[in-house]
Amino acid sequence: AGLPMHQGMLNYFDNAGNAFVSAYRRHHKDGTFDIHMEYISSPNVDGAVLVVCDAMLATGSSMALVANALMELGEPAQVHFATAIASTAGLEHMKRVFPDASIWMCTMDEELTAKAYIVPGLGDAGDLSFGEKMQE
Repeated sequence: AGLPMHQGMLNYFDNAGNAFVSAYRRHHKDGTFDIHMEYISSPNVDGAVLVVCDAMLATGSSMALVANALMELGEPAQVHFATAIASTAGLEHMKRVFPDASIWMCTMDEELTAKAYIVPGLGDAGDLSFGEKMQE
């Protein structure tokens, strides 16, 4: 779901290095989910300005997992998070976990559903960008 925003950032920050991280909600039959990270490819982030972007900041779990994985590769000089829509809970989580980071967002929706989707949000950003998931 983050790829369209990633490309938009690269269009603006056209001389920036960039990383790619595959992370997603892996849903379980009982209705719960965990955040699963399969792949990371990144230049050295030591001393760099790190911008982590994703279309939606619901709980903050995915974005925090990705940021922590990238920061294991080096210590960035600055950390920024960029999102189109954030929930109140996600924003508070990110401020608590990354107190020195900047958070760029277009808008904030206060409500999260029991399944941790932002309401009204924009729907499933990944499905809207790439089609419905085939996983169970």
